[in-house]
Amino acid sequence: MKKTVLLTGFEPFNGATINPAWEAVRALKGWVDGDFLVEVLQLPCVFGQANRVLCGAVDEIKPDVVICVGQAGGRADLTVERVAINVDDAPIVDNGGQQPVDAAIASDGPAAYFASLPVKAIVGAMRERGLKASVSQTAGTFVCNHVFYGLMHHVQERAVMGGFIHVPYLPEQAPDGAPSMALSEIVEGLKAAVEVAVRGSSAQVEVEGATH
Repeated sequence: MKKTVLLTGFEPFNGATINPAWEAVRALKGWVDGDFLVEVLQLPCVFGQANRVLCGAVDEIKPDVVICVGQAGGRADLTVERVAINVDDAPIVDNGGQQPVDAAIASDGPAAYFASLPVKAIVGAMRERGLKASVSQTAGTFVCNHVFYGLMHHVQERAVMGGFIHVPYLPEQAPDGAPSMALSEIVEGLKAAVEVAVRGSSAQVEVEGATH
């Protein structure tokens, strides 16, 4: 029986006209392999609403794996997130004009959740494909972290593997001097993540910790 993988990406935000997360995710719509099929969903970049849309889709689709994807302008790598924290603290307004400060995402939730994706194995598989990839210890406190935490809170008692991946700017949207990545490479990285989540990986697991 094929597993269902749900990939999500955000709409453009902060005045942008494109979001590499959604462009990469929608490129994989309808991808079917021997072990899985891929469903995709665009999320609004709006606190609260994003989680309602995501959790509604999870309840309807009943996926085995959920990988949420967001833009992290300024990062050079595909960064697979390890932990989501229970706080909304927005440096800019979201697409609904909201800018929460030090607000809990779930009043009844723990301080943090770890991704249930095989984070290091995914990074290893991405690197084996010649892609820049690393483990990230922070998903920030904007809508990306909001969705990551909301997902893990929603599926905490279900047999659902979940997590979040941040992607760099596309070359055409990167400010002068800012790192970027071609859409084809981002798509290839997401393919690696899906395949590892469903099938596992023999990729070398490397040290990713920091001393500061």
